[in-house]
Amino acid sequence: MLLVALYALACTLSITCDITNNMINREFWIKHIKNAWKNKSVIWLSGVRRAGKTFLCRSIDNVEYFDCELIRVKKRLEDPEAFLKSLREKSIIVLDEVHRLDNASEVLKIAADYFSNIKIIATGSSSLGASKKFKDTLTDRKINIWLTPMILKDLENFKRQNIEHRLLYGGLPPFFQSKEIPENGFQGWMDDYWAKDIQELFRLMNRSSFQKFAELLFMQSGGIFEATRFTKPCEVSRTAINNYLKALEETYVVHIIKPFSSYKPTEIISAPKVYAFDTGFVCYYKEWDKLRREDLGYLWEHFVLNELQANMQTRQINYWRDKRGHEIDFVIKKRGRNPIAIECKWSSDNFNLSGLEAFRRQYPQGENYLVANDVDMTLTRRFGELEIKFIDLHSLIKEII
Repeated sequence: MLLVALYALACTLSITCDITNNMINREFWIKHIKNAWKNKSVIWLSGVRRAGKTFLCRSIDNVEYFDCELIRVKKRLEDPEAFLKSLREKSIIVLDEVHRLDNASEVLKIAADYFSNIKIIATGSSSLGASKKFKDTLTDRKINIWLTPMILKDLENFKRQNIEHRLLYGGLPPFFQSKEIPENGFQGWMDDYWAKDIQELFRLMNRSSFQKFAELLFMQSGGIFEATRFTKPCEVSRTAINNYLKALEETYVVHIIKPFSSYKPTEIISAPKVYAFDTGFVCYYKEWDKLRREDLGYLWEHFVLNELQANMQTRQINYWRDKRGHEIDFVIKKRGRNPIAIECKWSSDNFNLSGLEAFRRQYPQGENYLVANDVDMTLTRRFGELEIKFIDLHSLIKEII
């Protein structure tokens, strides 16, 4: 066990050194942060551990970095007003690992209310971001930015645009940059997640049953969720399973995709789908070390969801299904707009019209998209009265944002 831990640490240090020496400018996220500062002085940068929050913050121009794990930094922040007064006019600062402070919410509240000339980006554990006190104290005082696993623009910045590699290794930068599939890294991540996120926020959970549930959930990622399926293998009650799911969702480790409906009698209205946050973890738990064609299509759907969430900065994405089994991968419904239907296919040749036809019989108005990895030019095709845009992922994002 000790050797495994040392090996994982060595890999992490190696990757960290490489990134530090070759600081990568994640253009999409830097632009997003700078735009957010035009509206609020305080940004809460959320996301799962090892998504790259620290390196992203340190890559911002002219930033002053404060690591709140350090005792000297903690002492300075015991008096938030004095600390903020000591900074230069119009400073840009990072408060990293801010959950290590006893008064994290107070520091950010004082900064937002009395020192709006200082731009702050704060990072911390997902357990802090999910806590009621943190949410209540900083309501309307901060902008949340959710750093998802790596998106298309990140692949460009990392100069490695192989989608299949991204699907297999996942979108956490240290894992994505590994030369071999970091199996010990995935398990180490889950152990840290339990110890540093789940135990801090949800103290009454059983480790073995919780981790078993997460493993089973990742293995069936993208499927319709039924709590009773998990009670026997996890040896807990249905209530416990629902509590586990809530904890995973609040800490961004799974995404619950609810069915879109207007309560028509033919529609599925209450059975959600649950997606794992990252394709690398899905592959790890499924024990995939190579991807078959059918695997690529399955993981591509996860990647499209991640791209939508990153660009839209929302989890308000649905799927649609009727009682005859017709289905739409994702539905986006903006206020006052017709529902957008999105079908995901690795290859545009492997496409069945029946889902879109059934959906548009219920909801005739709205854009229809087939987003596929092998499309390099947007093409609108008509099938009877149904008009569908065959589109690549980058162009899809530009059209719907």
